[in-house]
Amino acid sequence: MTIAIGDKLPTAKFKEKTADGPVEITTEQLFDGKKVVVFAVPGAFTPTCTLNHLPGYLENRDAILSKGVDDIAVLAVNDWHVMGAWATQTGGLGKIHFLADWDGAFTKALGLDADLSAGGLGVRSKRYSMLVENGVVKSLNVEESPGQATVSGAAAMLEQL
Repeated sequence: MTIAIGDKLPTAKFKEKTADGPVEITTEQLFDGKKVVVFAVPGAFTPTCTLNHLPGYLENRDAILSKGVDDIAVLAVNDWHVMGAWATQTGGLGKIHFLADWDGAFTKALGLDADLSAGGLGVRSKRYSMLVENGVVKSLNVEESPGQATVSGAAAMLEQL
């Protein structure tokens, strides 16, 4: 079953690269008492994710935060080394959270996993964005095609804030 608007997020732990090395971040730390924009990608360094989806959130970071959002996070079923390298390479390190859902547990619990084995990627996340307030989903935007970043893009999220 896929998570829906009004649902509370499942409990999970992510890994994130910081200047001091990897840190574990729980859903409680990230979402409790906060308004957070989360967007998920099928994979770090993949073309649509790197060229279309992520840049919009980095470019619109200040505009999103000015709408009362406390934090922005990108999530992928990748390890923290890959997510950290992607954050560094794109200039996003320290600007938004680059969360590694390394085993896909959170993604599967949301019901937003996708088998992209035909493309050589294995089980990954569907491309989506959501607005979460105090751990509860307030908006959810899932792309029909993993190669598009329109309904889950930063411009669409800004319209919802």
